[in-house]
Amino acid sequence: MPLKPTFLMGLVFTKWACAFLLGCCLITSGVYSVEGLHGSSQVRGVNLGGWLVIEGWIKPSLFDGIANGDMLDGTEVQFKSVTSQKYVSAENGGGMNVTVDRDVPSSWETFRLWRTSESEFQFRTSEGQFLTCDGGGHSVSATAKSPSTYETYEIERSGKNRIHLKIKGGAYLQATTDGQLSANYPGTPGWDDNAATFEMTIVSNSLHGDYQLANGYGHNRAKDVLRRHRNSFITIEDFKFLYKHGINTVRIPVGWWIAFDPDPPGPYIGGTLEALDNAFLWAQEYDIKCIIDLHAAPGSQNGMEHSSSRDGFTGWPTSSDYISESLHVIEFLVSRYAKHPALLGIELLNEPSAGTVSLDVLIPYYKQGYQIVRKYSSSAYVIICQRIGVADPLELYQANIGSDNIVLDLHFYNLFDPFFVNMSAVDNIQYIYKSREGQLHALNNSDGPLILVGEWVNEWNVTKGSQKDYQDFGRAQLDVYNAASFGWCYWTVKNDREHWDFEWNIRNNYLQLGNSSRKRSLNILGLLGLVFAWFCLLQFL
Repeated sequence: MPLKPTFLMGLVFTKWACAFLLGCCLITSGVYSVEGLHGSSQVRGVNLGGWLVIEGWIKPSLFDGIANGDMLDGTEVQFKSVTSQKYVSAENGGGMNVTVDRDVPSSWETFRLWRTSESEFQFRTSEGQFLTCDGGGHSVSATAKSPSTYETYEIERSGKNRIHLKIKGGAYLQATTDGQLSANYPGTPGWDDNAATFEMTIVSNSLHGDYQLANGYGHNRAKDVLRRHRNSFITIEDFKFLYKHGINTVRIPVGWWIAFDPDPPGPYIGGTLEALDNAFLWAQEYDIKCIIDLHAAPGSQNGMEHSSSRDGFTGWPTSSDYISESLHVIEFLVSRYAKHPALLGIELLNEPSAGTVSLDVLIPYYKQGYQIVRKYSSSAYVIICQRIGVADPLELYQANIGSDNIVLDLHFYNLFDPFFVNMSAVDNIQYIYKSREGQLHALNNSDGPLILVGEWVNEWNVTKGSQKDYQDFGRAQLDVYNAASFGWCYWTVKNDREHWDFEWNIRNNYLQLGNSSRKRSLNILGLLGLVFAWFCLLQFL
């Protein structure tokens, strides 16, 4: 029997409607789908920053009880003789003599503290050597490659800036008349203008991480401070809050010492592994997935407090032992959690510095880390982080690190760069749409890893921004970052600085997760597609 024209037309319209419906579904659900997530096909996550890796700016009160708390490991200091008004200087930044002959201080006259007690310190030069003195009557030089007794000095303080320097168990240092620094001051100096009295300037005291906390308090007090912090800062109630507000993933920063729990090398304090186990239990209860992020690698991969740098130097890429130890940590973590239903992925390293970590070091490490994860899991996502500083995300696309379930982590902040300093609220929002959106679109369409915006925040350099300004800025970021093929994670869940605090933002309506204008329009488009397709089916079939 020949088909009727109306039926043929119905088939044509039906095919068109099905195509329209399929297109709407693709638009509304996204091309990529991350397996195992509730409520979304992409990661909608929050970082648990400041919990198992300490960052003092997140909760400054953790450091309040440390004696001489302005002289933690990594504090940068300068010394000026009160008699000659000249600065102590390590010639050529280290490796040579120490003099007291500079009128204006710069890097040669700046020393980083290594703290051995609340009053005893070692001094590291800008080139990495330590000040050393063989004993009373000898001059000080900057030639020691590593510190021990001869490189340890006692600091006596009077007020905020007057000090005496004393070799351990011996004589006081003085500025000699010929511009040398020698351990030969006779007797005990007073605080008047004498050759053994110096003015100390604290140039920077910016490192407040796990190393500074543990070494500042000492083991027993640090153990108590961190036990209370780890038990109270993040609890199951936070997971309940996150689930209620549609968060399906937590990114959990950990330090390398977790692999040695419960007795990690000093000065680190055990207990992070137990806390991580708890996080996985809480996550499973609320159908939330976990990304374990190696945030602090041995030796520090970027010289910052959040990588637990002792003094701002980046040692990780300079030592094969540090890299091997990092791979051991990755194996420890993935072997422990590979079969856990809450595991989503392992991030091999957070924010390696482009200035100090070369691709020749980083890419082989990422490749080895990928293989280690695959040894224990064929499905866990392996996340590699873009280098911070001047670096192109495409540099990791061409590295052929792995073939399956690999993700590139980008961190987007309208902060930390002079470029953003004078931007208005409108300028910041336009930058998100005009720059970040194009970058994500290009990366999504490249033949490479999935894309995670692993850190972003609803904060900027705009002063006196209104609540609506913050809502608009947050909406713009959600509009754009929702398009990242793997998803996004907000930094961070809790913070003493309100706009960095995810929970505060949600409770006070500064960040509106459900109010993405594009999400609403796409949902409407999808609904129209369904209605139209159903109408066509009813009319012609």
